[in-house]
Amino acid sequence: MTMSPRSTESNNAEARKNVVSRIFLLIALAALGAVIPAPAASRPNLIFIMADDLGCGDLGCYGQKLIQTPRLDRMAAEGTRFTHCYAGAPVCAPARSVLMTGQHTGHTRVRDNSGRVGGAPDEMSDAGEGHRIPLLDEDVTVAEVLKKSGYATGITGKWGLGEAGTTGVPNRQGFDEWYGFLNQNHAVFYYTDYLWRDGKKETIEANKNNARQKYTHDLFTEFALDFIRRHQKEPFFLYAAFTIPHADLEVPSLESYAAKAWPEQSKIFAAMVTRLDRSVGQILDLVTQLGLDGNTLVFFTSDNGSPEGGGAMFDSNGVFKGKKGTLNEGGLRVPMLVRWPGQVPAGRVSDAPWYFADLLPTLAELAGATAPKNIDGVSVLPTLLGKPQNLAERFMYWERPSKKFQQAARRGDWKALRPGPHEPLQLFDVVGDPAENHDVAASHPDVVAKFETFLKTARTESPHWPGSATPAKQKGQE
Repeated sequence: MTMSPRSTESNNAEARKNVVSRIFLLIALAALGAVIPAPAASRPNLIFIMADDLGCGDLGCYGQKLIQTPRLDRMAAEGTRFTHCYAGAPVCAPARSVLMTGQHTGHTRVRDNSGRVGGAPDEMSDAGEGHRIPLLDEDVTVAEVLKKSGYATGITGKWGLGEAGTTGVPNRQGFDEWYGFLNQNHAVFYYTDYLWRDGKKETIEANKNNARQKYTHDLFTEFALDFIRRHQKEPFFLYAAFTIPHADLEVPSLESYAAKAWPEQSKIFAAMVTRLDRSVGQILDLVTQLGLDGNTLVFFTSDNGSPEGGGAMFDSNGVFKGKKGTLNEGGLRVPMLVRWPGQVPAGRVSDAPWYFADLLPTLAELAGATAPKNIDGVSVLPTLLGKPQNLAERFMYWERPSKKFQQAARRGDWKALRPGPHEPLQLFDVVGDPAENHDVAASHPDVVAKFETFLKTARTESPHWPGSATPAKQKGQE
């Protein structure tokens, strides 16, 4: 039906009247202090970049003197550098499970790299462990939460939470697009001849017959850049789970380190870190070029502490005791840089304590989504934005159920560590004594008692690690 000019004029006038009325309504609500829902377009893009086995001490902005990390140092200057951020676990798979589900290792599905009971055979069973525990359909990931809120979701790099054909693969856990390694043992082959793309093996022709022409880290960087370009017009979540500088140590070029009088492994490690740094720079540069800076929140971290594979000369874990695989600070404390121009304070250093379990509720709040009720993390958005937030009173929790069951928890300045089942708690002031050199449990029985009370209810038993908290039988016992 053709509308008359008078009808069109009338409709336009009515539309203008509605817009004006809405403006006055919003002004009135704001004056009354009401919370006005943000329009979908204001939801930030979310990029979470994670290195593999990178220690705090490997970056210039955390004190490294020998390895060049100019782009990450610049990211720290343009955003906030956190000095008391913790991984979800001291090893690969459980750290990623905590990150994805918002549940700590006393509750999340995947509590160690391999289970004692159940799970799927390792894709690379000839190369290592078996019985990989996959996420199940009932597990809710940050990608699922964001996808339901209208975000395009993509992941590249290392997954580690489900073998092929299981419920744990990325495309069944909220990711629209996926390119990388399913399995952590496969992820050390930087010149592999295949990767997984959306549930299917994709051959890398250039690497067949040991040709070694395509370095997988570079392929992941290309995916990340392409994903951002293709989804720049809509809110997106990109999880770039890079696989370097994890051993096996190899890199296409030694860069400026070739002429250094260093051990060969140290030169390779340094070149891997600098290559990682360059990739982060490429991502940040693209965000700027596309005009997305003001609406894109970028995180950079590592999945756990360093095993110090690059050699002691780099002091990868700094002053922290222990390394990857331990519940000491050296296994759990990780670098964390957060950048969002105009929102996250630039050049700020924060000692606020938070960990991977906090990511899901934080991103859910940013997306205007509802986080699952059964999570252990809290939204740290006020902390990211430089606003007051009391994080000192809550407990953070970790456990390692394999081999010798260990537990750790932090609250405020205090950290408790149980070296084995039913062994006495050790207590450290990790602010005044970050190297955990002085066990002060004997002089602070009241603090120890609070941790003991918390640990009694901090976890539930897992069918994949049954009886892990039970003391091991001593020699001679039946």
